[in-house]
Amino acid sequence: MAKYVIHTKRGAPPGGAYSQGWRAGDFLFVTGTGPIDPVTGKLAGDSIEQQTELTIDNLSAILEADGASLHDVVKVNAYLSDTSLFARYNAVYARRFSRPYPVRTTVGSDLGHTSGMLIEIDCVAYSLKTTPSRPKHASKKKAGRGGK
Repeated sequence: MAKYVIHTKRGAPPGGAYSQGWRAGDFLFVTGTGPIDPVTGKLAGDSIEQQTELTIDNLSAILEADGASLHDVVKVNAYLSDTSLFARYNAVYARRFSRPYPVRTTVGSDLGHTSGMLIEIDCVAYSLKTTPSRPKHASKKKAGRGGK
C-alpha cells in the first residue's frame, strides 16, 4: 500500500509539526484545519459562517491536491469553540457537503491556540488513486485465461 504526504499552497499552511494530509492506499487523511487564509497564514472571517466556508475550502484544497474532493469524504470531525454555533455551522456544512453526508462528530473544544478561531475540522476520504491505466472509480476487472 502506497503512503505519502499531501501538500498544497492552496490550503492553510501547517502551524506546527504536522502535515496537511496523507494518502495511505485509497484513504486520505486531512489534518485539523481552520479558517486560516492560505496566502497570509492568518485567521480570516468574523462569523461562524465565514469561518466554516474557509475551513471547508482549506479541506477541499488539500483533497484536490491529490485528486479527491468533498464528495469522497466519509468521516468528518468538527470542533466548535461554542456549541451554540452548531445550527449556523451546520447550515453551511449542509450546503457544502452533499447527500449522502459523511459520518460526522461535532464537539465543543478549546480553540484558544488561535485567538478568534471558532471552528476546526479534520476529515478522512476514500478515493481510488487515479493513474493512466486505472481511472478513478473504475471497477477492477479480472483478466481472462490466456487473455490480456
